[in-house]
Amino acid sequence: MRTVAVVGASLAGLSAARSLRKQGYDGRLVVIGDEFHRPYDRPPLSKEFLAGTLGEADLALETDDEELAAEWLLGVRATGLDHAERAVRLADGRTLRADGIVIATGAAARTLPGSEGLAGVHTLRTLDDARALRDELGRGGRLVVIGGGFIGAEVASTAYALGLDVTVIEAAPTPLAGPLGETMGAVVSALHADHGVRLLCGVGVKGLSGESRVDAVLLEDGRSVPADIVVVGVGARPCVEWLEGSGVALDNGVKCGADGRTSLAGVVAVGDCANWYDPRAGSHRRVEHWTGALERPAAAVATLLAGGAVEPGVPRPPYFWSDQYGVKIQFAGSAAGADSVTVEEGASGDRNVLAVYRRADQPVAVLGMNQPRLFTRWRKQLNAAL
Repeated sequence: MRTVAVVGASLAGLSAARSLRKQGYDGRLVVIGDEFHRPYDRPPLSKEFLAGTLGEADLALETDDEELAAEWLLGVRATGLDHAERAVRLADGRTLRADGIVIATGAAARTLPGSEGLAGVHTLRTLDDARALRDELGRGGRLVVIGGGFIGAEVASTAYALGLDVTVIEAAPTPLAGPLGETMGAVVSALHADHGVRLLCGVGVKGLSGESRVDAVLLEDGRSVPADIVVVGVGARPCVEWLEGSGVALDNGVKCGADGRTSLAGVVAVGDCANWYDPRAGSHRRVEHWTGALERPAAAVATLLAGGAVEPGVPRPPYFWSDQYGVKIQFAGSAAGADSVTVEEGASGDRNVLAVYRRADQPVAVLGMNQPRLFTRWRKQLNAAL
């Protein structure tokens, strides 16, 4: 291979570029990113950066650009992939030919229909998003967060610490029931009530009101929640539109094998846009976690460099963490399919707990709240068992 193009310049793309060099690739390496920023760390955007305790320089992910020896094409979006020509088409009219292609275009925040052009309405996915939201939160007022997932909960926690009046709206009866299950989802989401943040569950959002700027969130049950600022945290969609018609199989992202290989030879996918096959579950799944973007590209790159002639390993169980209201929340494994969850440390009403999820008496996941040491021991056991 003389040229490899990495399409996507966030953590997954950077991890793939680093893995290429570590695994001996010494050819031309081009990294394409639609943002003008060099790769940066996203988890602090909803926490320390939003609170003003971390600056932009602290988010930088690169440490040794000379060793990476990559060409950076930033501020330009990929618009198509021509497999026959082995070429990536760019929005500025250029075409980049490459022998190998790593798809790492990530995901974009979902928006609320009808909110376009209304001031005071934000999503939080990029550094530019975080800059705009930080400026608004600095003025204070009433914040409404639509969506009780981890990003929404972290924004609520940060805004609460900044002194804003905060309301969280979640359409599901129990926030975080998807990743954590209903029992522990209720325990974790109770942190909002512990700190005086209003949590409205089991009700959808009908729309927003306001002339040029938002002034309320309208609920489907007829209620209206006053708002000076709204953050929409209702998930993300994989950025794969540019691959339509390319021959790359798409299904909730780029459909991949357990090693990141796609339906096209010489093309692999990593990060939030990759719908990897999970041999444990026997199905495909997208893993939108920082650790997945850091660790999994090594396997995809090995596949790319070997022309697919390698046996895929079994990735470690997914792991993620969240910081809310001073509580460190850690989770590893998958709650889906667990037939029981047991609190092993603390009590169900305690916010310093460790819970183990089991299927047929075998651990399949572990959740810790302010239990880093005990969680680490259980996570090691989980990695060894699974």
